[in-house]
Amino acid sequence: MAIALPALRLGSLDLDFPVVLAALAGYSDLPYRLVCRSCGAPFATSEVMLDRFLLSEGRRRRRLGRLDPADHPVGGQIMGDDPAVMAEAAVVLKEMGFDAVDLNFACPVRKVLSRRRGGFLMSMPERAVEIVRAVRRAVPDRPLMIKLRRSFSAGDSGREGFWAIARGAFEAGADAICVHARSVEQKYSGPADWTFLAEVKRAFPGRTVIGSGDVVDAPAALRMMAETGVDGAAAARGAVGNPWIFRQARDLAAGRPPFRPSLGDQRELLFRHFEMAREFYGPRRAVGVMRHFGIGYAKLHAHPKRVRMAFVEVKSAEDWRGVLDAHYIT
Repeated sequence: MAIALPALRLGSLDLDFPVVLAALAGYSDLPYRLVCRSCGAPFATSEVMLDRFLLSEGRRRRRLGRLDPADHPVGGQIMGDDPAVMAEAAVVLKEMGFDAVDLNFACPVRKVLSRRRGGFLMSMPERAVEIVRAVRRAVPDRPLMIKLRRSFSAGDSGREGFWAIARGAFEAGADAICVHARSVEQKYSGPADWTFLAEVKRAFPGRTVIGSGDVVDAPAALRMMAETGVDGAAAARGAVGNPWIFRQARDLAAGRPPFRPSLGDQRELLFRHFEMAREFYGPRRAVGVMRHFGIGYAKLHAHPKRVRMAFVEVKSAEDWRGVLDAHYIT
């Protein structure tokens, strides 16, 4: 049976479907965003970019900031701890052509936390809100999104930091919040607390709230929205190795059986993805980048362990084609 899902509104952007590609370090680069677009993703967010890197010309800025006509609308995610620098970086994102600005207050990586960035700001709500205000003043004409976690500490039952940032961000003019339903300390362990997502949506009924955490497949994305009332679901790990998750979610919402990629479908997409990566990164670096993508793709194969080990051994374009010839022939 078809499910009536409203369009997802991000400020001035109206997306035709509410399941989007989350920012994923090491994964949501331009080639994979284009792959996910071809499978029905209505919106994608870049890999996180350090604010200071965006303020100086360099290879990393050119790579992370590269866009494509087929990669719109797209959000650029930035991370930092200084309101003025984050505001400058947001202006650079706008000038690069990103359609929305996404502020990362959620990253749980130890190196990031030690430098008082990302998820560390969940413990500094006043500074986080200062950043939101500064960025909103700098880019008043771009949708502004905030990525948060439920709390900094797993034992923070009151979640005062979250509520202070969320309320302050909306008051400062943020258009949407994306809430990962785990604490920063939890990282990605344990189940995501979807009851908290429902609480957040009840607290902000007229605002755009996107849920994140345990969107492992298309049914989970639709179930999250149905159970919690959030306006959209961000696919992160569920999209790694399965870009078809967006097409499958659209199928389920329309009352159709979800698309199941055949070996031929998988082969065609894996070949195309590799070629895009070669053009984007260059022949040598593309091999290393695509090796970990291949490990993700292997989970859809009938013999995932065997195929995963084959991708681990890939050291050249010829090796990649060899894996496809050995394991993806119909």
